[in-house]
Amino acid sequence: MDTLLARNKKEYPEPIKAEVRGQLPIWLQGILIRNGPGMHTIGDTQYNHWFDGLALLHSFTFKNGEVYYRSKYLRSDTYNHNIEANRIVVSEFGTMAYPDPCKNIFAKAFTYLSHTIPEFTDNCLINIMRTGEDFYATSETNFIRKINPRTLETLDKVDYSKYVAVNVTTSHPHYDSDGNTLNMGTSIVDKGKTKYVLFKIPPSVPEKEKKKSCFKHVEVVSSIPSRSLLHPSYYHSFGITENYIIFVEQPFRLDIVKMATAYIRGVTWASCLAYHKEDKTWFHFVDKKTKKELSTKFYTDAMVFFHHVNAYEEDGHIIFDLIAYADNSLYEMFYLKTMNTYLDENSKLTSVPICKRFVVPLQYDKDAEVGSNLVKLPTTATAVKEKDGNIYCQPEILCEGIELPRINYDYNGKKYKYIFATKLWWSPVPSKVTKFNVQTKEMLQWGEDCCWPSEPIFIPSPDAKEEDDGIVLTCVLNGNPKKAPFLLVLDAKTFKELGRALVDVEIHLDLHGMFIPEKDLKTETE
Repeated sequence: MDTLLARNKKEYPEPIKAEVRGQLPIWLQGILIRNGPGMHTIGDTQYNHWFDGLALLHSFTFKNGEVYYRSKYLRSDTYNHNIEANRIVVSEFGTMAYPDPCKNIFAKAFTYLSHTIPEFTDNCLINIMRTGEDFYATSETNFIRKINPRTLETLDKVDYSKYVAVNVTTSHPHYDSDGNTLNMGTSIVDKGKTKYVLFKIPPSVPEKEKKKSCFKHVEVVSSIPSRSLLHPSYYHSFGITENYIIFVEQPFRLDIVKMATAYIRGVTWASCLAYHKEDKTWFHFVDKKTKKELSTKFYTDAMVFFHHVNAYEEDGHIIFDLIAYADNSLYEMFYLKTMNTYLDENSKLTSVPICKRFVVPLQYDKDAEVGSNLVKLPTTATAVKEKDGNIYCQPEILCEGIELPRINYDYNGKKYKYIFATKLWWSPVPSKVTKFNVQTKEMLQWGEDCCWPSEPIFIPSPDAKEEDDGIVLTCVLNGNPKKAPFLLVLDAKTFKELGRALVDVEIHLDLHGMFIPEKDLKTETE
């Protein structure tokens, strides 16, 4: 298992033809591109945390029934500086880099000073984002890197903070029907305020500005003040419905003062992130039309979450589903020095992921009695009015043990039935992929011995009439060194295998990615 996760992976920038077994849909034409850490040791130095590793992109190209694999390290500034120095010289969230002991005292002093207000890494290892016709590797800093999805070549570096006042951002943007990309970021102590900023990136620029970047036309949709100036909430994603943006301010918070002094104190930025289990989790709802936040205060108990699943509106209520934990132990499990312990089958997750459904009443009787449940839908979720006018929400538990949720994105922000996800049982590394029906609670699963599947990606069929008409793709690593890794293709309706594409090279465990249909890819000449 340690080789599966912690050993450096070789890149294969030239296409390798996969061995296809079974039958792939003839309409499946395009590229599945995924992102995740691939290099954990540079020279004599090693990253502390698995999420710190250098970004390794890999892709499966589908063309007329054939499948081709390739992989390539993101040539970020971080990658180039580290490789040139043959050691880790750029800090990551869980690993602080220090100057070479051979450097003179002035160079060391300058390095310490520059880390007080840090220039974050551009090691964009978490996801792939689309804006218009372009694609970017992303992480949670203010930097993203444009890539060529066909060749995995690294192109322009974009600094969000040049266009919108944010220091960190999410790696899970949303896309609206007009082609805009919506994302959120945190603006830390800007003009004396810390706030969460929702911004919109247009898919194109006016004809007269063709040579300019679409980022020059970024629009701030709204901003939500942080409940604490120096302790903003960490968040990995946000929700969206037809009329509202959903932001969950959890008590999993960054300490800005500690972050500013972390380098001098010899600790990592990750150590400045703490879970406050005695605090509340607050829900914020921004009206897309008015761009204002709803004045009613909604909250629930303390929790830690990373992934929203989906959200929608029904009969005057907002319903949103997310994957939550009772503590922040999941991040702790991925420190490389302890990872093997956690991946032992005798070790259990201390906090199992729970898929929770919150139901929030938008329209309710303002004269309702204190202590009354304001939810009028058939659900076990509650929203109870309190003396001070705040509303205390308790969720319906949909299921346990799933993570990395995906949906049919055509149903994003709409009432839906199906979650496609990985199954976490005894370890933080997935052992199965699942299809879960949120209405009937039925769960279908795929799994094989010694196999470790990635986040499943749903692709609708061209003539889809129902939500699960299509296929599911997942990259599968094999724990048996004598067996090749493969890309698995499942019928999304039955969850039965249609085929697999075996690759005779070692591939890495990744995080997130997207499928790009051939029609959405630029030609080679473009």
